[in-house]
Amino acid sequence: MKHSLEIQPLSSWINTDGKPLIISGPCSAETEDQLVSTAHLLANTGKVHVLRAGIWKPRTRPGEFEGIGSIGLEWLKRAKEETGLLTATEVATAQHVKEAIDAGVDILWIGARSTANPFTVQEIADAIKASGKDIPVIVKNPVNPDLSLWIGALERVNGAGIKKIAAIHRGFSSYEKTAFRNEPMWDLAIQLKTIAPELPIINDPSHICGNRELIPYIAQKAMDMDMQGFIIESHIDPSVAWTDAKQQVTPAALAELLDNLSYRQPESADPAFSDKLAELRQKIDKLDDQILKLIGDRMKVAENIGEYKRDNNVTILQVNRWDEIIQKRVQLAKALNLGEDFSVKYLELLHNESIRKQNEIMNVKTTTEA
Repeated sequence: MKHSLEIQPLSSWINTDGKPLIISGPCSAETEDQLVSTAHLLANTGKVHVLRAGIWKPRTRPGEFEGIGSIGLEWLKRAKEETGLLTATEVATAQHVKEAIDAGVDILWIGARSTANPFTVQEIADAIKASGKDIPVIVKNPVNPDLSLWIGALERVNGAGIKKIAAIHRGFSSYEKTAFRNEPMWDLAIQLKTIAPELPIINDPSHICGNRELIPYIAQKAMDMDMQGFIIESHIDPSVAWTDAKQQVTPAALAELLDNLSYRQPESADPAFSDKLAELRQKIDKLDDQILKLIGDRMKVAENIGEYKRDNNVTILQVNRWDEIIQKRVQLAKALNLGEDFSVKYLELLHNESIRKQNEIMNVKTTTEA
């Protein structure tokens, strides 16, 4: 997959002194005192660069608190004046864009539900272009695991002339019940980083976790994945928050969390490190070549099986055999300290390719049949 993004580096639109970008603040602006007091506490930590707050909060179901509305923009403006923090809020319509920019909001973000709708993203992009403002825009991943939608949203914003863009990794909806509110699906974030290495990716552990206890674990993993910062929800008193109370932390807890993270460099200047890493990567390359050769040999056997099944008029899929493969190989994988999820997915890919090859053979007439 290719992209057509023109991106300015993060350092060109916000100064973090080489540290990860930290965006924090309450899920929702509830009252002027709540927002401004939280902003002061966050600013006093000396670790936060941008104050975030939801102004418009359409919920999954009507009847819940759906944001304080435009008056909250004035509270953001006051918080900025008193603390010096930049401000950010979510926009979902052209009217939101206009009001936020007119109120002096410094950064806009596009939420997961909006990212999933190209019409909404285009409306937002057009409104930003019409404003004539060179305002940074950060784009959350869509609700569902669709990399094309995520990149498409970034491209639409970029197409409006905005080069100060970043992505937010906030996890993906999944039918499987796990400890997380949204599954991290790190592989999709890695794919995005591979496709657009110059694109800053900011992690949102609040929405991935859904509860504050898991945030340190996800935050550390995000740092180890070389993400450029965090957007973390923080409230002066999370126990009384009007929205997403369980996933918000106090400003003091945020500071402690950030202090306890291990920050690692993407590369080392030590020549000895580079030499050793190159040696280990050569071993990986050699093993990858061997694995691919073995897979090729396996598929040749699968083709022979397909020919034998065709000649004996037997169906391709043998469910009992597939169950046997899964049970035996997953047990072996566990013994080799390989993750079960990885092992099952790997076996499914092999099986699907075997089925594809056998299907080709089964549907090609032999010389005697022609």
